[in-house]
Amino acid sequence: GKDNGGKDMNTWLYAIAGGAMIGLASGGLMLGLGRIAGISGIFGGLVKPLGGEWAWRLAFVAGMVLAGALAALAGLWVPSVIRQPAGLVVAAGLLVGVGTSLGNGCTSGHGICGLALLSTRSMVAVATFLGTGIVVTFLVRHLLGGF
Repeated sequence: GKDNGGKDMNTWLYAIAGGAMIGLASGGLMLGLGRIAGISGIFGGLVKPLGGEWAWRLAFVAGMVLAGALAALAGLWVPSVIRQPAGLVVAAGLLVGVGTSLGNGCTSGHGICGLALLSTRSMVAVATFLGTGIVVTFLVRHLLGGF
């Protein structure tokens, strides 16, 4: 149903279902292959293949893409429209890629798996990701007038 603000009251159900699926995928990858579900590292292994690890990486990435496509087709999810200039989106993506290389991991690897393992390095990394995101968002939206 909808509340007076027009927001979907079932959003929390989607969040719980999504979190459960992320947890199952991360746990399955750890239990099955002994690997951390860090998306940047998994995708990076497709771009720069490591011996014998290409197939599972491709399956993992394809599963993420297909799950999103199937959810959209089933009407469970509607992709948001990116309202930013393409160059800005590409630049932001490249900066995230550089940051994940410098930080030896990405938000999913540190935030989901690293925190679950009580890794101090991951706790520092997640605090840095969140803090930087908050500061940059504030600067862009309030001091630079938004994009």
